[in-house]
Amino acid sequence: MDFKSELLKSIWYAFTSLDAEHCGKVSKSQLKVLSHNLYTVLNIPHDAVTLEKHFQDDDSGPVSNHGYMPYLNNYILAKAQEGTFNKEMFDELCWMMTSKKKYKPSVEKGLCSGKNSFKLFCLFNLLSEDHYPLVMIPQEVEYLLKKISTAMNVDWDGNPLEDLLSQDASVQEGMSVWEFLEFMDTGHLMRTDCMETFSLALDEVFMEMYHNVLKKGYMQKKGHLRKNWQERWFVLKPSLMEYYVGEDLREKKGEISLDQSCVVETIADKEGKRCLFCVKTPGRTYEMSASDLKQRVEWIQANQTALKLTQEGKTSLHQELKLRRRDQRESRSRSSSQTEEPVAQEQSQDLQQEIDSIIQHQKDVDKQRKEKEQQEKEQQLELQRQLERQLEVVNKEKACMVAQIAQMEQEATQCKERIEGLVLTQEKLEKSLNDQILARLEEETKRKDLERRLEEEQQKVEQLLSVHKNTDSSALKEKEEEEQEESQQPAVEEQASSSTVSSLTPPPEGGSQPHTADPPILSPMASTPDQAPQELPRLPEKKKTGERQQRHLEKAKLLDGQRDLKQWNVQFNRLMTPITPGDRIDHRPPAKISCPKQDRALTSTEFITKFQSNHRKEGEEEESQSQAGSQSDQKASADGPHQ
Repeated sequence: MDFKSELLKSIWYAFTSLDAEHCGKVSKSQLKVLSHNLYTVLNIPHDAVTLEKHFQDDDSGPVSNHGYMPYLNNYILAKAQEGTFNKEMFDELCWMMTSKKKYKPSVEKGLCSGKNSFKLFCLFNLLSEDHYPLVMIPQEVEYLLKKISTAMNVDWDGNPLEDLLSQDASVQEGMSVWEFLEFMDTGHLMRTDCMETFSLALDEVFMEMYHNVLKKGYMQKKGHLRKNWQERWFVLKPSLMEYYVGEDLREKKGEISLDQSCVVETIADKEGKRCLFCVKTPGRTYEMSASDLKQRVEWIQANQTALKLTQEGKTSLHQELKLRRRDQRESRSRSSSQTEEPVAQEQSQDLQQEIDSIIQHQKDVDKQRKEKEQQEKEQQLELQRQLERQLEVVNKEKACMVAQIAQMEQEATQCKERIEGLVLTQEKLEKSLNDQILARLEEETKRKDLERRLEEEQQKVEQLLSVHKNTDSSALKEKEEEEQEESQQPAVEEQASSSTVSSLTPPPEGGSQPHTADPPILSPMASTPDQAPQELPRLPEKKKTGERQQRHLEKAKLLDGQRDLKQWNVQFNRLMTPITPGDRIDHRPPAKISCPKQDRALTSTEFITKFQSNHRKEGEEEESQSQAGSQSDQKASADGPHQ
């Protein structure tokens, strides 16, 4: 059946819907409306003038040339071109015009409610016979119901159809579309409990048979420029393979034109992809990856079928299959009519036996076919069980991976906490290090201050030492002078005594008067000459006692300076010792306990107080000794002249 015959079937339904009186005549106004709608859906320019001229009345009657059919063929169907309009919209227009008047379902919510009735209407027109009124024979009804059952993944149950054919003999010659829809609604042709499953299966069969979709599904395709793999939804038709982003067919990414020069081949696995095949066209090679080996085989076979239909110039696979089934039925009917001719009475029995054998053979063939289908079903079940086992293994591995990921996340959290603790410790150590650096800087400042003070003390000590040297040298000189005076004193005393004796003794007789010595110098305090010898030695004694006290005082100051210098040296050595955080008390040299307190060391105030008290005691002792020495010297000097 050609393209115009397919369009004419739907138009016939629209035309009959306008024939309310069932006389085969429609008013010219209604024909104008029908033609206008056909022009619109078929994308044909409107030609109202030709329609008016075709049905123009004159004295000899209308010039319609046998009605509307010639106008339809010459001015509408002749201008319609395949691919320039949406055929589904065209059929939907015709269905809308006829269903309002013809289709009145007896069941409100049956299988043929909503869009399902329109899809069954289109499939009925596809499988119906080519003569009018349009009917679909039981063999084609059975073929369509089997396709829907296969899409629903259920076994075909032919009992409802057989019961219907046995009860109604008129249906055996064929049923109209309204009878077909009524039987589907009431469940006389197919029994199903799930409306959604039936709708999905009918949609799949509708896409396959009506839209000539040989195969559809997801595959991965290698890009042309970026060379990456992307998942696409492919739709294969006899002369075209289209691919979209998703199965909703909203965003089309491209298409592959199939012609006689195209080749479909399998290729080896590569780039981590398996089940690869390619479609080679004159301009480009398309590489695709199927989900498994079975899908790859199905896609390759579907592509080869599409190429074969393209080479033969056919656009619909199911139209070709319908014609083949029709030829097979006609050949069987011719063979059956020839066998039914009267031959002879003696051969009637043999003929019946042959017919029985043919029937038995057909039953055996059906039985083998069912067994084969059962085996295929068992194989599919076994494959399904294997896939379920693989899925369980994958789920277990997934659970293990999830547990490992959780453990790794926990370890990562612990490591993060440890890192945070180490960061805090580092910050504390840096803070303590900074504090130590500041302390060392302060100690360095104090040490420099102490060094400065120590230098000043050393300068003072040097000055004291120089003074001490000068004092010692002066003391030595004074001692030498004292020794000289002491050595001269006996001579003076002897001279004085001799002079005294000479003054008291008379001069020798007969001699001349001797030269007398000068009178002794008396102190102002002496009132008589006798007191002069006692006053003379007291002056050097007083001088000597003052000098001795001054020497003792200088010696005490020198000792104090040396003591201060020693104390400053001890404090300086203690400050110069480096302080480290990790030193233990056991490694330090044992300190000499010289303080009276056994439990703790002396503070600086206690040390200064003790040092001042000791220094005060030593000064008092030296002063008492010097006073005792001076008193003894005075006593000795006082007793000396008397002796």
